[in-house]
Amino acid sequence: MTDQAQSAGKDRVYIFDTTLRDGEQSPGATMTHDEKLEIAELLEDMGVDIIEAGFPIASEGDFAAVAEIARRSRETVICGLARAQKADIDRCWEAVKHAPRPRIHTFIGTSPLHRAIPDLSMDEMADRIHETVTHARNLCDNVQWSPMDATRTEWDYLCRVVEIAIKAGATTLNIPDTVGYTAPNESAELIRKLIATVPGADEVIFATHCHNDLGLATANALAAVEGGARQIECTINGLGERAGNTALEEVVMALRTRGDIMPFYTGVETKKIMHISRRVASVAGFPVQFNKAIVGKNAFAHESGIHQDGMLKNKETFEIMLPEDVGLAGTSLPLGKHSGRAALRAKLKELGVDVGDNQLKDIFVRFKDLADRKKEVYDDDILALVTAHMADDQENHLEIVSLKVICGTAGQAEAVLEMEVGGQESSADEFGDGPVDATFKAVRKLYPNKARLQLYQVSAVTEGTDAQATVSVRLEEDGKIATGQSADTDTVVASARAYVNALNRLHVRRSKTGSDIKEISYKDVT
Repeated sequence: MTDQAQSAGKDRVYIFDTTLRDGEQSPGATMTHDEKLEIAELLEDMGVDIIEAGFPIASEGDFAAVAEIARRSRETVICGLARAQKADIDRCWEAVKHAPRPRIHTFIGTSPLHRAIPDLSMDEMADRIHETVTHARNLCDNVQWSPMDATRTEWDYLCRVVEIAIKAGATTLNIPDTVGYTAPNESAELIRKLIATVPGADEVIFATHCHNDLGLATANALAAVEGGARQIECTINGLGERAGNTALEEVVMALRTRGDIMPFYTGVETKKIMHISRRVASVAGFPVQFNKAIVGKNAFAHESGIHQDGMLKNKETFEIMLPEDVGLAGTSLPLGKHSGRAALRAKLKELGVDVGDNQLKDIFVRFKDLADRKKEVYDDDILALVTAHMADDQENHLEIVSLKVICGTAGQAEAVLEMEVGGQESSADEFGDGPVDATFKAVRKLYPNKARLQLYQVSAVTEGTDAQATVSVRLEEDGKIATGQSADTDTVVASARAYVNALNRLHVRRSKTGSDIKEISYKDVT
């Protein structure tokens, strides 16, 4: 179906992606500066309408990332978040003003619970809203305003503050379900009533921002669209604080697949969904659950005999979407140990991965090594190689030179590790309760640290005893959180690399001055 045919006679729904802001608020999901730039570029290439690039006043790092994303943007609206304070709004504008199409997004909590935090009366908060939205509009002609916890705000007061924001110059009114409290029928009715009740509501775009605490984020977002919202705020893989946000891939594919009952369309190029899903999962250190809708490993897998028989006869018996529509390749075993560099480049391009000549050279070496060890090489194996290359292809304080593990029958294991620390090679021999424990102890012996292991997760990339294992590690040290990920047919090697990758990230953050991070007093944002 062409975009023109898909959009004929339908209303446009704008996709507002907040992976780099709300998504990054997930504990442990902090991304590096370069990773934020990469994700922003992928979002723009995919056709996302608005990118909320960050919270510029939160830290110097956030400001720098938002400003650079704004400079690099082409057509996508680049948005920054700001509390209802002039200092926040000024800082936000300084970051986003470099974009061809900038937007300021300012917010304040309007429910009784949230009004108590800044200790403002209803009238005082109303005055604050008028003052700050007006200030934002004097800086930028594209202003979004959000009444945080709108779904638990008194109806009369919500109407009052929405009207104030519209009169002050807000062009987009976002109605957030900040704690994932509402239900679909309420979500639709709230938007519908606001548009019908508030003066000037028909002259602005209403947006919906849903959290998934009750598992209803996608349903609530789609219901809000039915009620009149024309902007959905969402994240890749549903990433976000607590239970996460509305998943971009879910609402986009729901609108695309069920256009018969939802006469709306988006500008998202759906064939790029899988690539960005995998990349966000990698840089955030949040693996996608196997049965996750659209992008999960099992989303298009069929094991039941009845299902397999039906699929062989007619794919539509058990698939309502084509895997190719979201960027999955049609073939599962495209390359082998006799494949050349040109074939690998063609396959990478098919999978939505563009690499330079030097990167291709390094990935090809890893591919040949894997093909010698693995009987069958799948698309997911190749993507795992790319992810591992991106994690390792940087100047690191720690580098693994060699690792040998000897396992005993009683569960105790010995790890003999050679590692470069700051360019100096040294070795350690440690025992532990299993091979991974012994390896991690050896790393800590060569690089003493106080980092606490918050997450250690192993998942198979493909099937079989020769499958690559993807290992995700999350570390916390003095309030700083870092993730690492690696893949290898040897689970212990993948574990060691993931652990060292996370330590390298912590080392970079530790080496920065304290002025790079500035605490903000009101963190629980929309």
